[in-house]
Amino acid sequence: MLRGLYTAASGMMTQEQRHNTVTQNIANVNTTGYKATNSVQRSFPEVLVSMIGGNDSTNAGRKLGKFNTGVYAEESISLYTEGALRETGKTTDFALVSSFMVQNPATGQPYPFDASGRYVDENGEVLYRPEGFFTVQNENGDIRYTRNGSFRVSPEGNLLSESGYQVLDNNNRPIVLTGPASDFTVNEQGEIMDAAGNGTGIILGVSIVSQPHGLIREGHGVFRMADPDGEVRFMAPGDNGVIRQGFIEGSNVDPTQSMVELTAALRAYETNQKIVQYYDRTLEKAVNEIGRV
Repeated sequence: MLRGLYTAASGMMTQEQRHNTVTQNIANVNTTGYKATNSVQRSFPEVLVSMIGGNDSTNAGRKLGKFNTGVYAEESISLYTEGALRETGKTTDFALVSSFMVQNPATGQPYPFDASGRYVDENGEVLYRPEGFFTVQNENGDIRYTRNGSFRVSPEGNLLSESGYQVLDNNNRPIVLTGPASDFTVNEQGEIMDAAGNGTGIILGVSIVSQPHGLIREGHGVFRMADPDGEVRFMAPGDNGVIRQGFIEGSNVDPTQSMVELTAALRAYETNQKIVQYYDRTLEKAVNEIGRV
């Protein structure tokens, strides 16, 4: 009997985590560059039940079958699909539009990633499409990544992210502007142009992360590498990516789908709650009524 109680309780905790994940997405539906998160659920390993004891020795050890012992929220996975672009007209606002491809060495053709940026081969191995991020540096000098291109210029001329981090170029050097922000112009390859329209040789640092599923959120739209030795390179000519000045990327949260998932999580939570209440009443009867017989 207690197995069912534990199974229902694990279901409640899993749906609570799912609910929290969806509400976080809904709360950031208007956050610039926000990437939605999905809660991944897994079941505990199945248990093989066998018969033990009894007067009939032929039944001893007979396999009765398998049963599941519940589910749990294994992890939260970020979805790096691009959000809709919104024009602001500000010279310090940027959006990254990209679709980086990976060649299949066996066929010489790009892997056919799905809409979420995943590809599963015939052996069940999962490949992820590389994703691009603006490169920033926090106050401790650590490299971080963000899709939030709503930048600003400090009084000293430093180009800063919305979180106050220093925006870096493709040599990991802080970008410092020498003229007014109104004259700040960047072409689609990310090169900063002077007032006369000539290239300055300074290029916005757009990092391409080969394994984006290995990024860890730090809040405020900022990510860091879980593995410091993970493969990261700067966007180069020939990569399928452009920078749009005067635009920002919106959140990729689907409000309609989020409300559906929120309702489903609530209903599943209530169902498991009813099961827990049922077991509670059954145990109460077993202790207070049957125990007196």
